[in-house]
Amino acid sequence: MPRPRVAKKGGKTPQRKGRTGRSPTEIDRIVGANLRKARLHHDLTLAELSTEMGISHQQLQKYETGTNRLSAGMMSIAADVLNIRIVHLFEEDEPSISGKGRTAESRLREDAGFWLSRIRSRATLQMAVRILKALAS
Repeated sequence: MPRPRVAKKGGKTPQRKGRTGRSPTEIDRIVGANLRKARLHHDLTLAELSTEMGISHQQLQKYETGTNRLSAGMMSIAADVLNIRIVHLFEEDEPSISGKGRTAESRLREDAGFWLSRIRSRATLQMAVRILKALAS
């Protein structure tokens, strides 16, 4: 049976070597960097993405630089807003969000879908669909 962690003087419990309990780790920095890449891929500013996520642009910047850690809930929100899978935030190599290996046409179709998914007004969405139909014929 594992020994319980005992509080030291000052009320703090012992931590793993080399890091404090809630300080960002290397994976937190990777997640933040990939969040930034996804934001830039969609040509969004810090202010635009942070508004969609319901946080301040300062907090988003702290996530992107790895200063603060993203919760699982915040990762889910970011992935939904950016229309990516959460797993892409954890990729250490070039993440799939960059579109490497896809054709220019497929990237354009994905971008069009991303922007259409951000339209909140039903009337605006109907107008966008009419425009797309006219362009496609």
